[in-house]
Amino acid sequence: MSLRIAVIGGGAAGFFGAITAVETYPGATVTILEKTRTVLNKVRISGGGRCNVTHSCFDNRQLVKHYPRGEKALRSLLNQFDAGDTVRWFEQKGIALKTEADGRMFPATNTSETIVDCLLNTAQRLGIQIRTSCGVSTLRPDGTGWQLQLLTGETLYADRVLIATGGYPQRPSYDWFPDQTDELIDPVPSLFTFNVPDNYLLPLAGVSVSDAAVSVVGTKQQQRGPLLVTHWGFSGPAVLRLSAWAARDLASVDYRFTLRINWVPTLTENELRAALQDFRQQNGRKQVSSQNPFGLPSRLWQAFVSESGIEDSQRWADLPAKPLNRLAERLTNSQFGVAGKSTFKDEFVTCGGVPLSSLDVQTLESKAQPGLFFAGEVLDVDGITGGFNFQNAWTTGYVVGKHIGHESTAVAE
Repeated sequence: MSLRIAVIGGGAAGFFGAITAVETYPGATVTILEKTRTVLNKVRISGGGRCNVTHSCFDNRQLVKHYPRGEKALRSLLNQFDAGDTVRWFEQKGIALKTEADGRMFPATNTSETIVDCLLNTAQRLGIQIRTSCGVSTLRPDGTGWQLQLLTGETLYADRVLIATGGYPQRPSYDWFPDQTDELIDPVPSLFTFNVPDNYLLPLAGVSVSDAAVSVVGTKQQQRGPLLVTHWGFSGPAVLRLSAWAARDLASVDYRFTLRINWVPTLTENELRAALQDFRQQNGRKQVSSQNPFGLPSRLWQAFVSESGIEDSQRWADLPAKPLNRLAERLTNSQFGVAGKSTFKDEFVTCGGVPLSSLDVQTLESKAQPGLFFAGEVLDVDGITGGFNFQNAWTTGYVVGKHIGHESTAVAE
């Protein structure tokens, strides 16, 4: 009999694992089981419908620095399949990728359907069976392989199983997983925006700055990058990166904390105050509200001016020291009370899941359950925005696909 492989989860990691398995073990019978009615849903919506396939960071020592969790294990896994391999894999399938200024890589067609079609067509060409509306309710070893009970009542059997379901937001959702050597790590959200309901900047929704420093007061968590004012608070790459690195800290305080923003991060408060003094001397006759020395969006600058108690008609020459100091503080040390989060839908990621310590880090096979493998976001690995989470899916899916047909080296405990 040919090797029977069941892949639970029809996302990026599941498809990549299934395709790699058939390409590595041509005689294998591979079936993808997807709980929902369609596959590759996250691939389809990610990157605003363009699919941020990977990132043009081809130095693996630098690439792993973009993962708040899983860096150590990824160093080893990337030796088997890294970002350069991803680019070549898609090129060999006729899919060209383009690199944007920030390093993100998208299909040259600018649509995620190109990636979806590539994965679907490759899977179908290889004879992989794709079954939708096929959720798994129980998974248990049966002595020689695995018994899968579907939500439909059907029972399937497989010699090897890959779980690539993605991250679950709640711990009970993992209850059907067979026990591992180490306890599951409680899932919490990563990559989310900040809700600041009492915020004088809310009327400026849509205004952005290209460089801001953001930090969580009372912690060492800080990030820097583009920042967007939204109708509910703050978003943009700087906020999303901060939410990823501080995911557990923020969950522990129920997403209620003080956010500090330096809108001119190239300057300290003292340096900025000196720059304001110099500007005042050189532009004394001009109005403070209409003359912005730091290149900030005019509406944002005017909001800071107003919040500092400076009248619209106030001239620089007549600006007293106290409002000037308040303005300097607004620019370098704005503080806002965050009272919750909003899901960044295109890039929703879970922090937590199956601990890497319970797996063979070279094959991603379970130490406790030989013949059971894990890939993708179900692992306690997550990256910031920029293509890093898809790279984790391609890498871990590839590693499992390469090893899932080998004779098991895991030792049940």
